[in-house]
Amino acid sequence: MPNIFTPTELAAYDRDGYLLVRQLFSRQEIDGLSAYARRDSGVESQAYDRRDATGMPVKLALWNTPGDDLYGLFSRSRRIVDRMEDILGGEVYHWHAKMILKEPRVGGAWEWHQDYGYWYNNGCLEPLLASCWIAIDPSTKENGCLQVLRGSHAIGRIDHGKTGDQTGADLERVEAALNRFERMYVEAQPGDAFFFHCNLLHRSDQNWSENPRWSLICCYNAARNDPYKESRHPRYTPLAKAEDGAILEWLRTQE
Repeated sequence: MPNIFTPTELAAYDRDGYLLVRQLFSRQEIDGLSAYARRDSGVESQAYDRRDATGMPVKLALWNTPGDDLYGLFSRSRRIVDRMEDILGGEVYHWHAKMILKEPRVGGAWEWHQDYGYWYNNGCLEPLLASCWIAIDPSTKENGCLQVLRGSHAIGRIDHGKTGDQTGADLERVEAALNRFERMYVEAQPGDAFFFHCNLLHRSDQNWSENPRWSLICCYNAARNDPYKESRHPRYTPLAKAEDGAILEWLRTQE
């Protein structure tokens, strides 16, 4: 099967809780996604704010079902899904996807959190979930790039509570983790993809730069980790993978 991780890469993921894949998507594909998203009135109308501890908003739009539009083709892409199946050790399905719209000078921070800090409450018994964050704009320290604590997924799930409008990890545990784990800044170019464990502690700063930082995050659950109860995210649904040429073919049909 093409486009899957090597044993060395999988060992690094197990150790660090993440892997960064440069240029998983071409500039043409990402430029197409950027143009489509920025003229898509549906993204703006469906987007909602999550305010950080200082009251600054982070805007995001979220959906559970991957369709045949451009967003769905990205989240069903074999380039992501095959790698997720490597990481999670078997069949995966689409948990949800979201666009993060961090605008210049107004985009707020995401507080330290683990994704499983939320998803545990959606009925997933095991932390067999992972996310793929895709840079649409350049992501830098200046515009509030993603930060992670390397290896912190080994801590296991931390209790979470409200911080502003967001749900953040217990601050006492976070402070201890900051003293023990290396902080990494995920600086990335459009098309780069960052795969990370659902227990990896991560956050991002406010965007005080003149440049936007939009990104697409696609999240997956192992089929064998099907939630035991109904929640805001779906139970297992087979995922139809999109072949590598599907994104460019879709873009050609829009010309």
